Amino acid sequence: MAVLAGCNPVARIANNATAIRGEAQALVDHGKAAGDPVVVDGATRILGHAAAIQADIPNVEAKVPAWLSTLHWWGIALAVVAVAFILWQSGAFTAIRIAIGWLPRKKVSQAELAVDMLDESRPEGDRELIAAMRAQDSEFDAAFRNAAKRRKQKGTT
Repeated sequence: MAVLAGCNPVARIANNATAIRGEAQALVDHGKAAGDPVVVDGATRILGHAAAIQADIPNVEAKVPAWLSTLHWWGIALAVVAVAFILWQSGAFTAIRIAIGWLPRKKVSQAELAVDMLDESRPEGDRELIAAMRAQDSEFDAAFRNAAKRRKQKGTT
């Protein structure tokens, strides 16, 4: 993207015209020092042409090819997706959700059941908590079944 940003033809024209003016001015100074009116005259004409180019630059419009514009927007979209992916995988989105108090209903109900389980005056126990967790989270349920199968196989062999 940085290379594509440096491909502005109007900026290149302006930079080249400035460089030409600098070189022409050096020739004028050298011609005056050497007493060569032909060099001074030619360099002065070059200075005038470069000045005319720089005067016309505000009227020049840079045409961006459609494919380059599309590539630019794809690059921006890819960068946004990459940032979102990094934030999601790093847990930053979870931290933001917790900070604003937006907690998933499954997690809230599991936490409430866990609090009830720890309360001595409530009848809920650890089996109810595990059953609720398995019912609400299919990944946990699959992991639980795999762990139970491994434990059962260990005990029989």
